[in-house]
Amino acid sequence: MAAQHHQENLGHIVFITAAAAIGGFLFGYDSSVINGAVTGIQRYFHVGPVEIGVVVAIALLGSAAGAWVGGGLADRWGRTRTMQAAAVLFAVSSIGQMLPFALWDLAFWRVLAGIAIGMASVLGPTYIAEVAPPAYRGRLGSFQQLAIVLGIAASQLVNYVLVRLARGDVNNVVWGVRAWQWMLGACVVPALLYLLFASAIPESPRYLIASGRTAEARRVLAEVEGADVDLEARVAEIQNVLRTERVPTMKDLRGPAFGLLPIVWVGITLSAFQQFVGVNVIFYYSSVLWQSVGVTQSNSLLISFSSSVINIIGTFIAISLVDRIGRKPLLLIGSAGMAISLGTAAWAFSAARRVLGVVSLPDAQGLVALVAANVFVLFFAMSWGVVVWVLLGEMFPNRIRAAALGVAAAAQWVANWAITVSFPALAAWNLPFTYAMYAFFAVLSFVFVARRVRETKGRPLEDMG
Repeated sequence: MAAQHHQENLGHIVFITAAAAIGGFLFGYDSSVINGAVTGIQRYFHVGPVEIGVVVAIALLGSAAGAWVGGGLADRWGRTRTMQAAAVLFAVSSIGQMLPFALWDLAFWRVLAGIAIGMASVLGPTYIAEVAPPAYRGRLGSFQQLAIVLGIAASQLVNYVLVRLARGDVNNVVWGVRAWQWMLGACVVPALLYLLFASAIPESPRYLIASGRTAEARRVLAEVEGADVDLEARVAEIQNVLRTERVPTMKDLRGPAFGLLPIVWVGITLSAFQQFVGVNVIFYYSSVLWQSVGVTQSNSLLISFSSSVINIIGTFIAISLVDRIGRKPLLLIGSAGMAISLGTAAWAFSAARRVLGVVSLPDAQGLVALVAANVFVLFFAMSWGVVVWVLLGEMFPNRIRAAALGVAAAAQWVANWAITVSFPALAAWNLPFTYAMYAFFAVLSFVFVARRVRETKGRPLEDMG
């Protein structure tokens, strides 16, 4: 009987965790749905690579702002209510993005969508950590990254279907509006699902106890940890932690190394390298990239979808290995694989030729570029994609964890923005050089991990520092 109850209990936890991780799905979906729409937006508004870089990347600045305010709102309104607010904001901005009358108007809705995503990116991991039983915390925490890669794949599949309906051109009209507008408007479906699920899951017991709603907290703890847990002891334990826990502030991060503690710089640098290898270029611009070397629109979206599937496979590999071989070896393997595959892609793109205004790659180099790009995605997904988030959750001392994580996550959004906004102009100037630069960052990331990152596998969180 106890075993059956345990199974039901675990099923319930998995449902709650998956519902909270839909925020990650929205993050992946919205950030890469633009991939299919970029060409359409460029032609519709007659803009060049610099303007399109700004419109694609501006959502990331919104995300940095959303991540910054999300934690404070979650403490004030509660985790689930803040999720509902993010879902509504996301749904409204999706309709706005679908029906823009000018480029600045589209940019405005992208910033709002970004704020919603930034909020969700903080809320998901926080909520999951607060409801997951300790024995499953690592694996359930991976749900967020898994939801992100599933969101990326889903958006590429939707884009591919819409391009097929539009007879191979995103600027053709389907059911009254252009295909690229449907791509942006389709985000409303996962947003409404997020709203529905955020309304169905229980509030975090930590938030309930902090707000003095102890009876409700007992009920939620019984739901998530099972009836055989000593509820009074758990409530007392959480109350004690909340009493003794000071909310860390930016002052706590001050140290001798350029004004910050060395461990905070390690977190910021890990976050920056995760973006500087250029992985998001693959997810934001890959259809434009493949079109620029002579692949048709619908085939370029199919290639983008295949990269998303490889991304999912890599994420599963990381989830299975991260507790077995450790964080540091996985990062080193990833850096080496990324450096080689990016270098190979740079070599292949150097063979691109422009004939009568049309760019194309010779067949051999085209195949090499395609394989290298997908090998790069695999190495990234099985290492840096998952491990950086695991490390950021573990490596800081308890007293500064929340503040340090906030700074490192903000650094990641800013680095993501810098790479995303610069790629169209860099690629238009010199595509092989751009990829060689990402390869160089992958080499630097290897050196950095070898010298500066300490293994956290199997160490209690209280020992970090």
